[in-house]
Amino acid sequence: MTDNVSKTAADKSGGLLGSANGPSLEEINGTVTIPKEKGFFKNLIAFSGPGALVAVGYMDPGNWVTSIGGGAQYGYLLMSVILISSLIAMLLQYMAAKLGIVTQQDLAQATRSYTTKRVGFVLWVVTELAIMATDIAEVIGGAIALQLLFGIPLIVGVSLTVFDVLLLLLLTKLGFRKIEAIVICLITVILVVFAYEVIIAQPNMGQAVANFVPQAQILHPGQLTMALGIVGATVMPHNLYLHSSIAQTRKFNRDDPAEMRRAVKFTTWDSNIQLMGAFVINCLLLLLGAALFFGKDVDKLGTFGNLYAALQDNHLAGAVASPLLSTLFAVALLASGQNSTITGTLTGQVIMEGFINLKVPIWVRRLVTRLLSVAPVVICTILYGGSEAALDRLLVNSQVFLSIALPFSMIPLTIFTSSKKIMGPEYVNKPWVTWLAWLSTGVLTILNIQIVWASLKLFF
Repeated sequence: MTDNVSKTAADKSGGLLGSANGPSLEEINGTVTIPKEKGFFKNLIAFSGPGALVAVGYMDPGNWVTSIGGGAQYGYLLMSVILISSLIAMLLQYMAAKLGIVTQQDLAQATRSYTTKRVGFVLWVVTELAIMATDIAEVIGGAIALQLLFGIPLIVGVSLTVFDVLLLLLLTKLGFRKIEAIVICLITVILVVFAYEVIIAQPNMGQAVANFVPQAQILHPGQLTMALGIVGATVMPHNLYLHSSIAQTRKFNRDDPAEMRRAVKFTTWDSNIQLMGAFVINCLLLLLGAALFFGKDVDKLGTFGNLYAALQDNHLAGAVASPLLSTLFAVALLASGQNSTITGTLTGQVIMEGFINLKVPIWVRRLVTRLLSVAPVVICTILYGGSEAALDRLLVNSQVFLSIALPFSMIPLTIFTSSKKIMGPEYVNKPWVTWLAWLSTGVLTILNIQIVWASLKLFF
């Protein structure tokens, strides 16, 4: 399979700014060749990749503290929360990918096409802020990982993350298929690391499996707050924009109904398989917290640095504690941060081009976004003397804002994919899909409002 990256409109014009009137992510749209064979596995492999980039958002650094902390505080009780969150994610990502394939527009472009300028502007501003919030989590996770692995001061690590734009530029030149392969490799690193650590920790799998059935104790105030944190850190708004765009990277005859059905089918398979991998990783995080830290002094586990130290502390992690476990944890954290960097950059491009019809070179877009995101992290680092606890609080606050932004992407997605006029009679959501989508949107919105309210009460 080959994929060629074309020049952007901005590059062709010789300037920094251009008009984004073409397809979503024009330089990679329709660049991955699909085989003519009808075999299931050949098609699955050909369509696999976009789902991995989406799955990254469901296992980013924002998920780590909530999932491990949930296990440390409440044992295996919240396994059902991870399961339900993952099922909702599968539903939303299916709708996002279908929107992109059928309409040949990403969610940002569709919003511009089917809403007023005023509504579109508000949604654009909220979504841009959500991208910045996502970037803040990436910066913090990467900087802390560099400090844990190499002893690099936080302020230096934060500054170094600005230059990861060069990494993405290199990957873009290599082609989108290479980006997918690298992301899958980094996900594999995270999966292997935590699978190994969980095996060593020897969790009670009987209790873990039993708690996939929701328990009444989840509704108690403390447990419910942690459950809301897991949900809020799992379902991210930027993934809906990203998936609706990169689902269009496969090259097939869009005028052939059979080809269109094949694309929707195998893109859905890819998405569900990759999100199942993210579900497994989040389960491993909770299992690790429950097996090693449940019933112990969990107040000491609130930051990445404390988790790193706890994994080599015999008093907290028990007999399995070792420097190797801590090092592997930091390696996985660095891999997670780099993965999120790649997907965050692509999403930022989708949003700018889709909402305001503006195309800029990827290095300009990435550099501006990264500098805006690094600024509050640098300020926080300086004000609090390089305190990791302060950075972790900033990370949590960024996740809270993502919770606020979530309905602003879920509601338009549900409206568009439930419209026969937009999707056509064959691809419009089935009634049960629409009802589930609205139910999920309503529940997540209410839960996220509670997260925001609880967070505000801490400040007032």
